[in-house]
Amino acid sequence: MLLVAACTSGEKDVRDPDPVAAGPVVDSAPYLCDLVPERAFRLVSGVTKTQTAKTDGSNEDGECLTPGNSPHSLVVGWKQERPAVSRQYLTGVLDDWLAVYRRHDGVVLPVDLGEGMAVHMPEGPFGEQPYRVVAKFRCDGKERLVTLYLSQVAEGRDAMGDLIALMRIAQRRYGEVHGCVPGT
Repeated sequence: MLLVAACTSGEKDVRDPDPVAAGPVVDSAPYLCDLVPERAFRLVSGVTKTQTAKTDGSNEDGECLTPGNSPHSLVVGWKQERPAVSRQYLTGVLDDWLAVYRRHDGVVLPVDLGEGMAVHMPEGPFGEQPYRVVAKFRCDGKERLVTLYLSQVAEGRDAMGDLIALMRIAQRRYGEVHGCVPGT
């Protein structure tokens, strides 16, 4: 017979954070929607279910999402300046999003990512993907607009910091996929 005694201080049991959930957002293959590292997405979102991506549109104007998941765990959108889509149009689209994001205490992106914001909007029409980030940036002299929407963020994560880190990776990947240099 084994007898074990223990005493407690009356304080709440505090456990070490899950080392995976506490890790940094880093870039690594494979990618979802060509722009978001799957491992980083899983880290940030806490999603463990298998993710597949479905892309609709073109290299200049499109959207990619994770079908079969309700709500979609990840939605990635992009638009590129071109004859049919002017710089002014992209600025107008961004201005509309920023007006909404400001009303929900959005966080301004670092200058090196261009113009944009990250936000958490759990109420209203955006509730299915309440974690959002939008950025307008130059890539080889043309304006580009990229959006990332997540349905959830893992408990204990810095949602805004993680969205900004994902956007940083998405812009770099955008340059690789589309053959341009972000920031130029």
